Amino acid sequence: MAIQTELYRVLLFISVIAIVYVAAAGILIRIAYRKIMKIQPGKTSCLAVLLKRTALVLASIFTICIAYGYFIEPYWPQVITVRLTSQKLAQGTKPIRIVHISDIHSDPKPRLEDRLPDIIASLKPDLNFFTGDAVNSPDGLPVFKRCLAQIAAIAPTFAVKGNFDGWSNLDYFGGIKVQELAGNAVKVSLGGGTDVWVTGVLPASKGLLDKALLKIPSGTFVIFLHHYPDLIYEAAEHKVDLYLAGHTHGGQVAMPFYGALITLAEYGKRFEAGLYQVDQTRLYVNRGIGMEGPRVRFFARPEITLIEIGPQ
Repeated sequence: MAIQTELYRVLLFISVIAIVYVAAAGILIRIAYRKIMKIQPGKTSCLAVLLKRTALVLASIFTICIAYGYFIEPYWPQVITVRLTSQKLAQGTKPIRIVHISDIHSDPKPRLEDRLPDIIASLKPDLNFFTGDAVNSPDGLPVFKRCLAQIAAIAPTFAVKGNFDGWSNLDYFGGIKVQELAGNAVKVSLGGGTDVWVTGVLPASKGLLDKALLKIPSGTFVIFLHHYPDLIYEAAEHKVDLYLAGHTHGGQVAMPFYGALITLAEYGKRFEAGLYQVDQTRLYVNRGIGMEGPRVRFFARPEITLIEIGPQ
């Protein structure tokens, strides 16, 4: 139901833009025709003049926004720092530094892939996490693997596949020291007596969440990876400490003061981007790096998230 509502919202948005452009084009054609034919304009009401000027101004604004969304924002990454605490981490231990990225959506020509490793290295992470959607087409695989291999050389890196990762016979993580999570659970020792457990499941794998968590001892800090934010209530029932997700792109096109127009997620705008808490579980939804569909981002900059988790 949420996805259907979002599709109606996007259709309305596109319709408004189309109407404005059609109106503006009609006005410009009429002006050009009169000049070519040397026809003197007749008297026009103030309301008609206002409507014409409004259509032309809006069309100009839309054009500037589209140019910005295509040429600027996709190449303008944002590092967001989130600080959390947990009673499960021993007093006196240094905070765990986690880098979370998602939705790289590599195309054959790199966008941010060549810059990501240096940005992540500067954050000095203890762990890196990627929550799915590697490429837009098989031709983007070399770009993605080169990027992720460099990221994996910085710190231990874990990944889950996303809904875009169903291309047959593609090996996304082989040979690049990235550990894929698909229902398995891994204990990670970070030194100083700090241990965390990491698990993750594939899209459409609700049943595997229970099985994965059964392997984890109670009382330990649990990080759960899933491409969608849709399993948040199941994760909260199991008292997962940190749930990392992507998929929504923060809308990819978002409106000021309103946010995402579309998320294609089960709960829609309820978990569109950023940090949320459900019971004892913190959910972070990353806006992603790349794009699907129109190669445009607007008010949804590519995101690298640094999450620091310290003792409470």
